[in-house]
Amino acid sequence: MNTRAGSIVRIAFLAGVLHIGTGWQAAAAPQAHPPNIVIIFTDDQGYADVGCFGAKGYTTPHLDRLAKQGCRFTNFHVAQAVCSASRAALLTGCYPNRIGIHGALMPRTQHGISANEMTIAELVKQRGYATGMVGKWHLGHHPPFLPTRHGFDEYFGLPYSNDMWPYHPEMADKFPPLPLIENETIINTNITAADQCHLTTWYTERAVTFIEKNKARPFFLYVAHSMPHVPLYVSDKFKGKSKQGLYGDVIMEIDWSVGEITAALKRNKLEENTLVIFGSDNGPWLSYGNHAGSSGPLREGKGTAWEGGVRTPWLMRWPGKIRAGSVNNTMLMTIDILPTIAHLTGAPLPKHKIDGLNVWPVLAGERGAKNPHDCYWLYYANNQLQAVTDGRWKLFFPHSYRTLAGKPGGRDGIPAKYEQQKVATAELYDLKNDIGETANVAAKHPDIVKRLEALAEAARAELGDSLTKRTGTGVRPADVVPGEDKKTKRAAL
Repeated sequence: MNTRAGSIVRIAFLAGVLHIGTGWQAAAAPQAHPPNIVIIFTDDQGYADVGCFGAKGYTTPHLDRLAKQGCRFTNFHVAQAVCSASRAALLTGCYPNRIGIHGALMPRTQHGISANEMTIAELVKQRGYATGMVGKWHLGHHPPFLPTRHGFDEYFGLPYSNDMWPYHPEMADKFPPLPLIENETIINTNITAADQCHLTTWYTERAVTFIEKNKARPFFLYVAHSMPHVPLYVSDKFKGKSKQGLYGDVIMEIDWSVGEITAALKRNKLEENTLVIFGSDNGPWLSYGNHAGSSGPLREGKGTAWEGGVRTPWLMRWPGKIRAGSVNNTMLMTIDILPTIAHLTGAPLPKHKIDGLNVWPVLAGERGAKNPHDCYWLYYANNQLQAVTDGRWKLFFPHSYRTLAGKPGGRDGIPAKYEQQKVATAELYDLKNDIGETANVAAKHPDIVKRLEALAEAARAELGDSLTKRTGTGVRPADVVPGEDKKTKRAAL
């Protein structure tokens, strides 16, 4: 995405930065002692599932404090609204379909992230960082795909989603026992419901230990919580604490976890030189009803390219570098985090093509800073290019998507059934004035439709598009363990 065909018009994104507060300096350049990086990434947490984003029925004081001490990003997007694909984009700076990661990898899937890709962990290890991960990985569970083979010094967590186990309410017979892994060793072959109650606590304890152990050197810590993905579990510390039920309890425990991690940074005098990033991998799994979160004003949720699927709550704090109490409305995406970290740490970018760009001037709130991208492409479901957006305008292409169509979601862990609806012709939405994507204005703005369609053609040429039966020239394959049945792989994709 660093270059575009000459026929494509370069367009600016909304700057949209509102600054509140004091104690802010000019944006940072690479330092002699590069910053620590902490990324906290939750699972299926909706746009309105943080206090400062409008959560109801529970409080998130630690996340709200993070916003007060840093910046709240109201227009931050993931690359795809599903587990594995979203994580691949965050960690590699690439659209997930560029690197052969589609959808959510299954326990019997035989492929995973390629050894030829560079993760954030591998990026910063070039600068001597300690690297640690706790939580959900979901980029391949065979040894060649585990975090310790992709730049992380240590790992503790689940290889995939916590519902991929024999107690699934609809597909129990399809899943083997759920393992807990430390580095590359399975330390618990069969995670139980009682164990799941402790996951958030265990991840938090490991994260704090990592900080304590590596406080004398630069480090990258990636905390990928299994919650609030269903099935929901919470420790006794927070059971029954929220007015919103179990889902609220779970979010309150995640908030506690953020508090423990930030307290460890403060206790070890690391706050001033640590960039803390908090976000979610996609929107809420709405079919689970009272066990799902909220998209707030956004349309739909997880598993769709509508804003409720791809726009999630993001917070960033770095005292003195990111303005305290600020709100940033610029459209951004997870693919930009890796190149931005490369800029801040002075680490060389990978030699292969990535899609993200350095957006530090935007994150730091520099006057006049704009997103350097022409657009973002929104893929889903077997490499379908479903939409393209330039930050204000969003053009959908004909495709089918899942929806509850106004019906209530399920209750207490049993999902309701989605139905399929179609976008029959191209639909255009003005995200600046219609965040809920309620009014198709394609007929009023044919020039904008034409311009965005041209930008979409660049995506089809580069990454392909199964909706228009295009094969991309810039796609790199995922790695496959020897002996995989190709039919099985296609089914998993």
